Amino acid sequence: QVQLVESGGGLVQAGGSLRLSCVVSGSITFLDGMGWYRQAPGKERELVAFISHSRGTNYGDSVKGRFTSTRERSKAVYLQMNSLKPEDTGIYYCNADPFSRLPGVYWGQGTQVTVSS
Repeated sequence: QVQLVESGGGLVQAGGSLRLSCVVSGSITFLDGMGWYRQAPGKERELVAFISHSRGTNYGDSVKGRFTSTRERSKAVYLQMNSLKPEDTGIYYCNADPFSRLPGVYWGQGTQVTVSS
């Protein structure tokens, strides 16, 4: 069993920054891919950032140049969000996979990010 636990969400004004963290625990030693998806109210879940040993790093078009994701082996993954916009509001989910499928099979419970204008 693998658990992903996110933290760091909250309320921020437009133009501000937040840093999300996701810590991995459970019976797995290697995750090829780790990253983030988000879901805004009334919209489908979308890719934010995903770091994979086999695929490299991918960012969603709407966050390129503003968000940066890093990972600490298979133990944790982070999302630094700068120049936040109201349209970045949503629930952010940590996501991971041992074989780098997109999306991965493991999901966190999500953390709310709200950007006020």
